[in-house]
Amino acid sequence: MDNDYDDTNRAFLQAFMGRSSMNFEEIQPILAAILSIREDREIDPDDITEEHLTSYVAAANTAISQFDFEIRSSLRQTSKRNDEENTESAPTRVYALVNTTSDSLTQLATSYSADEIAFLKRVLDYMFETNNTRLCEGMVITPMQAVNLRTATEANRRRSTMTETQPAQGGAANNLSLTQAETMMKQLVEEGWFEKSEKSYFSLTPRGLMELRGWLVAEYNDDESDGRRADRIKFCAACKDIITVGQRCGDRDCPGRLHDHCMRNFFRIHRAEKCPVCKQDWPGDKYVGERAVRAMNRKRTSDARQSIRSPMVIRGLDGNEDEDGTGDEEVGSGEEAGGDEEEG
Repeated sequence: MDNDYDDTNRAFLQAFMGRSSMNFEEIQPILAAILSIREDREIDPDDITEEHLTSYVAAANTAISQFDFEIRSSLRQTSKRNDEENTESAPTRVYALVNTTSDSLTQLATSYSADEIAFLKRVLDYMFETNNTRLCEGMVITPMQAVNLRTATEANRRRSTMTETQPAQGGAANNLSLTQAETMMKQLVEEGWFEKSEKSYFSLTPRGLMELRGWLVAEYNDDESDGRRADRIKFCAACKDIITVGQRCGDRDCPGRLHDHCMRNFFRIHRAEKCPVCKQDWPGDKYVGERAVRAMNRKRTSDARQSIRSPMVIRGLDGNEDEDGTGDEEVGSGEEAGGDEEEG
């Protein structure tokens, strides 16, 4: 190892090992305290720059790469909005120590039982298969939907045996109790794998997406029985990171997807609101993530109210119609967690 790798580098890495993820503002006081000890003088956290962080991350990654670990960073897919000034802040960059092996899900076996891992797998299957269709790319799950998956059905038992993510601890996965399922979802949030929105939807955190990127692609991007390619895990056309929150092209067959902040930067640079892939006009109201589910649910609610007033049968009440009023596929958005409020 390089002789320049000293106790400050070790302390920096140790700080990451004790946390699921950190942003620059959280790292500044930690690195300032570490350097204060080395310099034998007080260093203000504001004196810690991005260059300091970049240097320490690079040194740490050189030291831990042989152990299949890496400190990675990713921008949050959402940013804070200031309604008074009608502005949005830049998204926060998140740093996390992640396992670089493609089967990263297995590392959770050290903290959870085989039954709990099987439950987590069912939750991810729901998010990225059931609730991620051609008509509605939701990739979220409500608390009720999650706990309803505590029971292992024959179908998902068979699916688990087809993957290598289930820990080999013998026997078929058993069910969890309601309390066990609720407790595990809470723990996954506390450990930084999931986050819960104001509307009570669970989604993967930046740390979760960075850690599970290889596994998600291998698990959910595959060939369908009819020979077509099903890429359920999609990537932002600008930053190339996984996208689970953002907007999509109006053409469902086009892979054009953009994070909200990437979209604003992309259109400002190119001075045209065009899809970066197919070059069609960008609609601006076709969503990826929680907003897609909420738009779908508002459409269903509107159709239900209209059907009460009119004797005509309204298409879409069975999930066969998307937010545009077209389509013929089942959407797994399930019950609405946050009502039908307008987007904030």
